[in-house]
Amino acid sequence: QTCALRSKQWYQRRVRGTWLDLPPLIAPTKCSVLPLSSNDVFTPYIEQISASLRKLGIPNKVDDSSGAIGRRYARTDEIGIPFGITVDFDTVKLNSVTVRERNTCTQIRVPLDEVAVVVNQLCSDQLTWSEASSKYPSFSSQETI
Repeated sequence: QTCALRSKQWYQRRVRGTWLDLPPLIAPTKCSVLPLSSNDVFTPYIEQISASLRKLGIPNKVDDSSGAIGRRYARTDEIGIPFGITVDFDTVKLNSVTVRERNTCTQIRVPLDEVAVVVNQLCSDQLTWSEASSKYPSFSSQETI
C-alpha cells in the first residue's frame, strides 16, 4: 500500500508563498539550521547545533547556500520543515539563536545550550509554540554583514 498526501489538505498559502503543512510529529525533517550569512564565524555554531540535534534523534538540514535568509526560509517551508534555527551575530555575542516556526513565521530567541531540547519538545508535542513564545523572548530581524 502507498500513502499519498492530498495537496489541498497539506499545502497552505500566505502572501509570501506556499508551505507544506506537515505536523512536526510526521515531518521527515524536523528542523533546518541556517546561518544568517556566509560569514565563517558561524560555522562552528552550525556544526554544534546540528550535532546536538542529531544526538537527540532530530532529523535536521543545514542550508548554508548563498542567498537571502528569507529565500532559504521559503525553501524549507515548501518542503514541510516545521522549525528553523538561525545562527546570527547575536549567537556569537550572546550564545543564543533564533527559532522560527513555519506556519506563523514568528521567531523566538533561545539560548544555544537549550535549543536542541526546545526543538525536541516542540517536535514531540511536549511544548507548544505558544508556550515556547511565552517562555523565550520574541525576535524580529537583524541585518546581515
